[in-house]
Amino acid sequence: MNPTLLRHGLNLWPPFLFSGIHVSAISDDYRHARVELRMRPWNRNYVGTHFGGSLFAMTDPFWMLLAMQAIGPDYVVWDKAGTIEFVKPGRGTVHARFDLDDAVLDDLRAATAGGDKALRWFDTEILDEQGEVVARVRKQLYVRLKPRVRNAGEASVRGSD
Repeated sequence: MNPTLLRHGLNLWPPFLFSGIHVSAISDDYRHARVELRMRPWNRNYVGTHFGGSLFAMTDPFWMLLAMQAIGPDYVVWDKAGTIEFVKPGRGTVHARFDLDDAVLDDLRAATAGGDKALRWFDTEILDEQGEVVARVRKQLYVRLKPRVRNAGEASVRGSD
C-alpha cells in the first residue's frame, strides 16, 4: 500500500479523526512514522489533561503497520500485547515517533526462518511540546512466516534430496 494513502486513510479513520489523532508522516520505506494528538474538549479527561485511552490509541497500530509493510507479504504480523506508563499529565499537542531499523527486520526474518514465531517488544515515548516524556508505551509484536511460505520452503528442501 502507498504510505501517503495509508496516512490519509488513518487520518480519516473515525477512531483517529474524532480523537484528535493526526498521522503527520509515514516514510516511503515504512521505517518511520510520526503521530500527534491534539488537545480537544472531547479528548480531555475529568481533570483537563489528555485522556489516557487517546494517548494509547495514538500509538496502537504503528509498530504493527510499519513492520507488516517493511518485512513483506510473506509474514504474519500481529499485535500481541501492550502497556502504557503515564509519566506526567499531557497537555497541548503531544507526539510520538516510530523508527524501525533494518537490523530489527533482519533479526525478525532470521528468528522466523525455520517457521518459528518471534515475539519482539518495541518502546515508544509520547512527548509534549517541550520534549518532555508524558507516557511510555510498549508494544509486543508476533511475527511468523505465513504457512504457505513455510510449506514451500520445506517442499523445496525435500525436492533437493
